[in-house]
Amino acid sequence: MTDVGVRAATADELASVLGILDGAALETDAERVRAGIERGDVLVAVPGDAAGTDGTERTPVGALVFDGDEIANVAVRRRRRGQGIGTALVEAAADRREVLVAECDADVAAFYESLGFDLTSLEGGRCRGRRDE
Repeated sequence: MTDVGVRAATADELASVLGILDGAALETDAERVRAGIERGDVLVAVPGDAAGTDGTERTPVGALVFDGDEIANVAVRRRRRGQGIGTALVEAAADRREVLVAECDADVAAFYESLGFDLTSLEGGRCRGRRDE
């Protein structure tokens, strides 16, 4: 796993979050993400420690957007994928919610299953899952 910290996104990071989600070809609504940041419902993964006390660059490398208890989006910059950043984001999300729900394409179902989600298949090659703490 890579050395990242996860924290709530700041208003200054809106463009970075939108860029990460866009880079993963995820459908996003900028206003919904902006409102999520204001509520503390958007998490970012940053290199080093989340507090920024180690002098490491703070540019987000991953983002997770909540919609209630549902993970609406989770994405990692392409060059940083496969380093445990998505896992760190979902684990941090689990620390903030008693129940997590996610809907995903079947090609990422194994990711969610590996994190303890109980998935069921939906029509159109989608899956929906729940993780209780």
